[in-house]
Amino acid sequence: MLTSVQRSYLGALASKEPVLVQLGKAGASDAMVAQLKALLERHELVKLKFMDFKGEKREISEKLAASTGSELVRILGNTAIFYKFQSDPGKPHILLPAD
Repeated sequence: MLTSVQRSYLGALASKEPVLVQLGKAGASDAMVAQLKALLERHELVKLKFMDFKGEKREISEKLAASTGSELVRILGNTAIFYKFQSDPGKPHILLPAD
């Protein structure tokens, strides 16, 4: 579980990053969940842009976080930010503030 300080830190980091995934007419399909999961393994922090389903973005984002084993950092406008700790010691990590 992320603290509010960690959420703020991750939100600031994400503001400088591009959107890596777009959710369109197909919705949260199995292929899109697999893509998000792979991106989280590679990047730890991923931004997802809602092109459709904007009225359901909170529910969809929470389901995506649960499906990928990640944390929903926050939703800003039509963009959701996801974080998943990189467990592989050989890959770079985002160092989160203690509190």
